[in-house]
Amino acid sequence: MKKILVLALAAILTFAAVSALAITVAVPNDTTNEARALLLLQSNGYITLDESKGILATVADIVDNPLGLDFYEVEAAFVPSAKVDADYAIINNNYALDAGLNPATDSLLIESADSPYVNVISVKEGNEELPATKALIAAATSQKVVDYINEKYADGSVVAVVENPTDGFDPDVDYAALAGTTIKIAATPVPHAEVLEVAKAILAEKDITLDIQIFTDYVTPNTALESGDIDANYFAHIPYQDNFNEENGTHIVNVAGIHVEPMALYGGKQADLSALSK
Repeated sequence: MKKILVLALAAILTFAAVSALAITVAVPNDTTNEARALLLLQSNGYITLDESKGILATVADIVDNPLGLDFYEVEAAFVPSAKVDADYAIINNNYALDAGLNPATDSLLIESADSPYVNVISVKEGNEELPATKALIAAATSQKVVDYINEKYADGSVVAVVENPTDGFDPDVDYAALAGTTIKIAATPVPHAEVLEVAKAILAEKDITLDIQIFTDYVTPNTALESGDIDANYFAHIPYQDNFNEENGTHIVNVAGIHVEPMALYGGKQADLSALSK
């Protein structure tokens, strides 16, 4: 974590060396979220990407940059901090919410809610059919969870995607046999850990403890899951998990899609989009 902080601070400090005439944009530095940020800019006509790169595009794959935008690749958790030193910042929604930003009301550009970046509950391959996994899925895809998301985030900053909500329980699970069980799940603080509190109350009705372990980065929840230190995690979207497996040789399986968090661009030094209209 200390190394990540040092790298993030170093990236932020480089803003000071940039010409005042340059338009600076801070973006996440992990592969799929960087591409997601760049695709948001492309969809609004500010850049053009090499179309063959798709959801794995990086700043090196920009083929047309008419405004001469300067990009600063910062670990996702630190993009909100970088915002004050950049003209604009494109921030993952969970980190935006945690920083007190509302993508529905505070952003200058926002993704459509019709997004492939569905946030999922994941387990290690081979554990998909475990009774504890099924019980977790049923609780997390319950109508109570959907109602919580719809009510708390009625502005659309988080959108539930559960198509067939349960009553909180799986009829094929022997809950009596699971009584006294603890399910360890990693999550980022907002909105994931909040959502899991609803599932935790449901599982508690069957004497199952949901141990929600909060992380603030996008790597540790996956390495902890792969090592067996936790039973599940809920923090990432599908493209991120798929790419993480490919790059790290991990065996993480997505078992339930819960919500979408539209990624958004926020003003830093700029209060509006006028700097991008040159």
